[in-house]
Amino acid sequence: MTDQTLSQPQTAKPALPAQRELSLIKTVQRLWPYVWPRERLDLRLRVGGAVALMIIAKFVTIAVPFSFKWATDAITAKDGDTGALALYIGGAIGLTILYGILRTMMVVLTQGRDALFAAVSMNAVRRLATEVFVHLHQLSLRFHLERKTGGLTRVLERGRTAIEQIVRLSMLTGIPTIVEFTLILAVLFYEFDWRYSLVVVIMIILYLWFTTTATNWRMSIRRSMNESDSDANTKAIDSLLNYETVKYFGAEDREAQRYDKAMARYERLSVGSYVSLAFLNTGQGVIFTAGLALVMLMCIGGIRAGTHTIGDFVLVNSMMIQLAQPLNFMGMLYREVKQAVIDIETMFDLLGQNPEIQDHPNAPALSVSAGALRFENVHFAYDSTRPILRGVSFEVPAGQTVAIVGPSGAGKSTISRLIFRFYEPQAGRIVIDGQDISAVQQRSLRDQVGMVPQDSVLFNDTIGYNIRYGRWEASDDEVEAAASLAQIDNFIKLVPGGYQAQVGERGLKLSGGEKQRVAIARTILKGPPILVLDEATSALDSFTEREIQIALDRVSKGRTTLVIAHRLSTVVNANEILVLDKGIIVERGRHEDLLEKGGVYAAMWNRQREVDQANEALRRAEEEEGKSVHVAIEA
Repeated sequence: MTDQTLSQPQTAKPALPAQRELSLIKTVQRLWPYVWPRERLDLRLRVGGAVALMIIAKFVTIAVPFSFKWATDAITAKDGDTGALALYIGGAIGLTILYGILRTMMVVLTQGRDALFAAVSMNAVRRLATEVFVHLHQLSLRFHLERKTGGLTRVLERGRTAIEQIVRLSMLTGIPTIVEFTLILAVLFYEFDWRYSLVVVIMIILYLWFTTTATNWRMSIRRSMNESDSDANTKAIDSLLNYETVKYFGAEDREAQRYDKAMARYERLSVGSYVSLAFLNTGQGVIFTAGLALVMLMCIGGIRAGTHTIGDFVLVNSMMIQLAQPLNFMGMLYREVKQAVIDIETMFDLLGQNPEIQDHPNAPALSVSAGALRFENVHFAYDSTRPILRGVSFEVPAGQTVAIVGPSGAGKSTISRLIFRFYEPQAGRIVIDGQDISAVQQRSLRDQVGMVPQDSVLFNDTIGYNIRYGRWEASDDEVEAAASLAQIDNFIKLVPGGYQAQVGERGLKLSGGEKQRVAIARTILKGPPILVLDEATSALDSFTEREIQIALDRVSKGRTTLVIAHRLSTVVNANEILVLDKGIIVERGRHEDLLEKGGVYAAMWNRQREVDQANEALRRAEEEEGKSVHVAIEA
């Protein structure tokens, strides 16, 4: 099956668009429909409730330093100040209790807001992640052949985290922080004077300027770190999926070095990321401390001048310390959101990828009455410089079996992929019962066509799950009947767990023949009127091949069947055999007729017979040798 993989186009790779810088505003705009879903009144009420709790919490937060100031002024009142002294006697304890109550309210309101908003943010994460997952299944086969699974899983993983961060940070940190800034500046202006507000504004501007500048510098490191992380993850998954191949060639050390090389780059970039973070935190601390010290010095001058009290000193200190938290949040918000935007931009790019094959608007469903399949002058090429099919025309009459044979790279497997509309022909058309398959819904087409491929990859689940995948609503009796027709029911009865036995990653716990039987049972359960067998036995030994062929004959009975075969012995009973070579049908006819012609098919048949005879002679020689050794041992 090399014709579809080695000949992928080099000029039309479905690579993702060039990564682009998305602003926070644009990102939030794209996420807003998921945060404020029109069809979910309950979630919108939660958003409104969370905003209300946030505003109340910020007013309570501002009241906390005032209660501290009042309590301090009461405690430090002089004996000559009868009003303050009375306040001390009658209210110091009450003010202290008020301080504790306000701080408790602040925590309760903040946590209540977070709890109320949790359902909103996680619903947004689920909806968008599911949308991307569904979209990935809609993308073309070409895209998936040229993408790396490990990289895609990393994109999904980081994208989910990024969605949650952006939604929660922007709604639960960004907006509350802006409200708190405004309230603190208003209090400083009202309780002290404009100079205090000016110092704080300058400090905030310098703090945010430094944060954005340093963070932008860090982002290039973060982006490279993400790329190296994806690369290392891809290499790990690729190596583990090819575990047996690694063992066959004793390549454990080479694979370890390959992985370690990728991790070394990740290590180097990660160290750079942590160092840059330390620099960022240091600069933020210096700027904030300078602003805090300056306003406290100004307040000390006011105390000496008699315009401020010690309580004012406590108030301005508390306000500034309280400002540190939202300022740090702003720094963290910018860092995390900037990083999240980088993480999510690839996910947005995935959503921006258009499927190569799309249904026409209002396309009807395929209606199959008889199941006749016809290729009409079909031309196709993965790459325009290398045609694969050149004017292929043939018909598979309803209920009959047509086989396609030919050398590797002739275009045999491409025909099966065109039938499933994984690709569209550049010219000509494919017709089922008079309906051009390019004009019908893809889902309806695939519902009517069954496939047993050469390499039947199974889900890492139970045998029963993999058989039921053919028709999910099937009953247990129907699943067992399909297994019986595929001649795998006896095996299942002997396996511990039966239908609940796990098949392992990609079905590796089963032999090749057992996997093929599961795939056949899956197709039987689907019950399609049209069947495609794509070299379904070429990877099996002769004994297993004969067993599988019996099961395939049962499946094919009464169905329109297209057999793509490597071993000619499996197609001798076909109603017609097509010999495909370099994208052209060079011979066609029944097995006996083609042998009489003495052409390409006859030459292929003779070569295979010679190979089979040689293999049979070798097998017999090994058996005889084994018997001789056995007799000698007994003697």
